[in-house]
Amino acid sequence: MAIFRTSNPAFGDKTFRDLANSQYGGLADTSRMTLSGTVNKTGILLLCAIATASYTWHLFLQAHDLSQVSGLMIGGIFGGFVVAMVTIFKKEWAPVTAPIYALLEGLALGAVSAAFELRYPGIAIQAVSLTFGTLLVLLMAYRSGLIPVTQKLRLGVVAATGGIAVFYLLELGLGFFGVHFATINGSGPIGIVFSLVVVAVAALNLVLNFDFVEQGVQQGAPKYMEWYGAFGIMVTLVWLYLELLRLLSKVRSRN
Repeated sequence: MAIFRTSNPAFGDKTFRDLANSQYGGLADTSRMTLSGTVNKTGILLLCAIATASYTWHLFLQAHDLSQVSGLMIGGIFGGFVVAMVTIFKKEWAPVTAPIYALLEGLALGAVSAAFELRYPGIAIQAVSLTFGTLLVLLMAYRSGLIPVTQKLRLGVVAATGGIAVFYLLELGLGFFGVHFATINGSGPIGIVFSLVVVAVAALNLVLNFDFVEQGVQQGAPKYMEWYGAFGIMVTLVWLYLELLRLLSKVRSRN
């Protein structure tokens, strides 16, 4: 994680700069990345994810049995990961791979959300509202200059996200040996504080994403980078939404 200027692997260091300053430096204005184009592509990806999420959501709620959608959920998780890796290393494929990623992630998110909804009614709409609310608030704060993207901010977010990633990998590995972090994963004060910190770090990643998209526009990145920029924002939004679900479930389980 630390090798990237942002912790989102979709926005690696100099992603846009290298493209703009190499063979794409002489592109005509109509062939260059624009802010409005990236916003539109982000909206399309969100619609793709919502469409497939709705499908698995209804399948699960009709059957009340996770096994009915487990194949779609697992396929969405692993398929989405593979497509994400392809997109990161083959950015010019983003106009095709980014929508596929969104569709696959939607399959997984729909099943996961329905499972949480069955146990905690209303939690899904709360998580969705908080996710989009966070996106809009941070976008306005970034555009107004209230959150300047400094080198210290970049390094802090990268370090925090790297630490979270290492912890999750460690937790996953130790889980196979029966070792679990009950305090952090539980609904006690420590577990809730941990989730609040993770949500805050995920949200700050959005700010860094906005900054890199703006850099791409300013430096004249090629048109397909609109899809790549939208893909990167989508990756962060998926992470933020899942962490909000986790946080809300901890809070609700205390009641």
